[in-house]
Amino acid sequence: MDQLKILVADDESRMRKLVKDFLIRKNYQVLEAADGEEAVDVFYENKDIALIILDVMMPKMDGWAVCREIRQNSKVPIIMLTAKSDERDELLGYELGIDEYITKPFSPKILVARVEAVLRRTNSLSQEDVLQAGGISLNINAHQVKVDGTEVELSYKEFELLHYFFMNQGVALSREKILNNVWNYDYFGDARTIDTHVKKLRSKLGDHGDYIKTIWGMGYKFEVTE
Repeated sequence: MDQLKILVADDESRMRKLVKDFLIRKNYQVLEAADGEEAVDVFYENKDIALIILDVMMPKMDGWAVCREIRQNSKVPIIMLTAKSDERDELLGYELGIDEYITKPFSPKILVARVEAVLRRTNSLSQEDVLQAGGISLNINAHQVKVDGTEVELSYKEFELLHYFFMNQGVALSREKILNNVWNYDYFGDARTIDTHVKKLRSKLGDHGDYIKTIWGMGYKFEVTE
């Protein structure tokens, strides 16, 4: 498989290098931009960019302006980085069509996990019909799950929830994020339905139910520990 190109746009050279080093280890090709104008130029010069990591606070053009410009012509996945933790900023980012929003400081390993989760969701990373995580296999086309080779019966939503966990391995997911992505925005329930489904799912996964880890006060993370 050819290397996927990722554009890292940040005016801090140390931050760019840190992110670049971790992405290169995962066999991505990394392009860099030190300001907003350069980010736009690099993007238009490289039509095959698979994902953009975009800092909000940059000279010449800030991240919001860059995002608006790119969204006029492309649906390329965008992950926004910001030093602020402001709900209004986060909502603005989603209104502009970003895919993820990460607040500095962050763990580079978590950023890479988010990158891979976004690329899987947007099908930029090849996705097999059968996904494997530890002792669990998930056949997407057949809507079938096997635990240690034995098929287990899951409801439609349990399957969708497990699939979402598979696609976001190692990523901390809030209950609201799970609700919005698995039950969709028009679901008029509350986050407690997540806990109910996770409890049932853990039970059906047997000894592998502990792959679904509780993050107290937030939500869950799916992580293979074996």
